[in-house]
Amino acid sequence: MTRDEWGSVKQRLLKTVGQNNYTTWIDPLLLGALDSGIATVNVPTTFFGNYVSQNFADLILHEMRAFDDSLSRLKFEVAGKTAKPATRQTDAIAAPRSTPPKATTTYTAPLERRFSFDTFVVGKPNELAHAAARRVAEGGPVSFNPLFLYGGVGLGKTHLMHAIAQELQIRKPELNVLYLSAEQFMYRFVQALRDRKMMDFKEIFRTVDVLMVDDVQFIAGKDSTQEEFFHTFNALVDQNKQIIISADRAPQDIKDLEDRVKSRLQCGLVVDLHPTDYELRLGILQTKVDTHRASYPELAMEDGILEFLAHRISTNVRVLEGALTRLFAFASLVGRKIDMELTQDCLADVLRASERKVTVEEIQRKVSDHYNIRLSDMVGPKRLRSYARPRQVAMYLCKHMTSRSLPEIGRRFGGRDHTTVMHGVKRIEELKISDGQIAEDLELLRRALEA
Repeated sequence: MTRDEWGSVKQRLLKTVGQNNYTTWIDPLLLGALDSGIATVNVPTTFFGNYVSQNFADLILHEMRAFDDSLSRLKFEVAGKTAKPATRQTDAIAAPRSTPPKATTTYTAPLERRFSFDTFVVGKPNELAHAAARRVAEGGPVSFNPLFLYGGVGLGKTHLMHAIAQELQIRKPELNVLYLSAEQFMYRFVQALRDRKMMDFKEIFRTVDVLMVDDVQFIAGKDSTQEEFFHTFNALVDQNKQIIISADRAPQDIKDLEDRVKSRLQCGLVVDLHPTDYELRLGILQTKVDTHRASYPELAMEDGILEFLAHRISTNVRVLEGALTRLFAFASLVGRKIDMELTQDCLADVLRASERKVTVEEIQRKVSDHYNIRLSDMVGPKRLRSYARPRQVAMYLCKHMTSRSLPEIGRRFGGRDHTTVMHGVKRIEELKISDGQIAEDLELLRRALEA
């Protein structure tokens, strides 16, 4: 097999396994000797060779046989070990046994290229976490080790972890960066125990320059895994290697996590990613909508849609982004403008699931208190402006902060017709633009109801 043929094999594998798997597992492979139908493939470490053998060997052999059908099997060998000389020296590509493969950034788990610092929207709830992640990603010495990021689902922990790994890959390509989930760490540990390959496991995990473990709460209650994690942690810290950890809660709040592990995790910088506020959610949507408009340039969007979604979907950024993706795809398929009606139809289930614990009655009480009128007057038949305007404000908030239909809202306001509610909502939307006091009232009430 010639050098060009091996290059063609790797390009065909790229199309099959995808860019992330190719960069991690295929690109570092070097073809060694070819002898009696056996192709030797040089790998950086024993662990690396075992993984490729278990997951990609059949595929690699299949692609190689397209160029040389005499091949019957592959042998994975760590570069530098003695190998049989190739029987066809003119054809084989032998890696220099005295020179290790070019240093590469190693990932156990694939990285999402879209999870970069450029695509991370910064706001008050996450600015400290973002700044700390940026500092670690510079690759120089830092005063905190480990960096521990924690927060609920969809608040950006994994995004920052991937961003750090990718930034290190660019800034410090010589570093050996290992990124994986706690579940993968546990799986590798159990597999090493089962196969009696603990030395290989320790070689991988205790010789890295940067160790990144996502969702560390999953090792809680796993005594043996915690023991190995603790020793790995100590070995790396003693060598001044950087560790970055994420979890869904602070170390002291992780149940069944050993005290000594908790203590280790707390010895660096522990940063909370707070739930997103309205401004941050709106900023995320505005960033994402530009991407979607590039894919769907023909689609028009009515004003106020992003604001509506930012108000209504408040707990999970992934759900928020997924809702926007679904909305653009749905509008493109049905050939309609993205307006409020289409949004509520398309995202009815998401809006129901994300509905805050805000009821029509709660809105009515808040608005009555804000304008210092009796609740009975606001929902009653009186048409005085001092009652009608607060009534319209309350209807507007009910429309945007609950999943109640217009007829349902009308019934809660003294049995009014849905067209009355529609008129009230439209009037407030107009005043919000022209009347600064109304706009301020709406913002104050919204914040009070969300609190």
